[in-house]
Amino acid sequence: MANVNIKFNNKDYLLSCDDGQEESLKSLTQFLDKKYNELKDKLGNIGENKLLLITTIQLIDEYFDLKQRVNQQKKKLDDLGDKFKELKRLAIKYKEGKDKEIGKLNNELDNFKKTIEENNSLYESMLDKTTKSLEKILSNTESISKVQ
Repeated sequence: MANVNIKFNNKDYLLSCDDGQEESLKSLTQFLDKKYNELKDKLGNIGENKLLLITTIQLIDEYFDLKQRVNQQKKKLDDLGDKFKELKRLAIKYKEGKDKEIGKLNNELDNFKKTIEENNSLYESMLDKTTKSLEKILSNTESISKVQ
């Protein structure tokens, strides 16, 4: 334990605190002394006990006000977190829907490619048959021309 000399209301006090907390204790005491003296200047000398009580009430009021604002901010953060989770869920759902749609389009594209390949094969087959037929007709026409 460390001992710290502090001054409050123009009086010296020796307080103990955990090692390493000396500066924090001094800062807190200075803050309390400042608040106390502000009230003393504002209200006059109404007695040390009454001033300490009013100072304490004022500090507790500030503490509860701050605590309430922190809780409100925490609630806002929680609400934002919930909205973010919902947005993330919707984004994932949207992505899954788009993935399914892309899958369907890829299947349709594959089917379209197969149809084109089949039609190309059919076209080539028809072209070959037509060419052979034309060659046969030409050959027959040449034969008839030679006979005449």
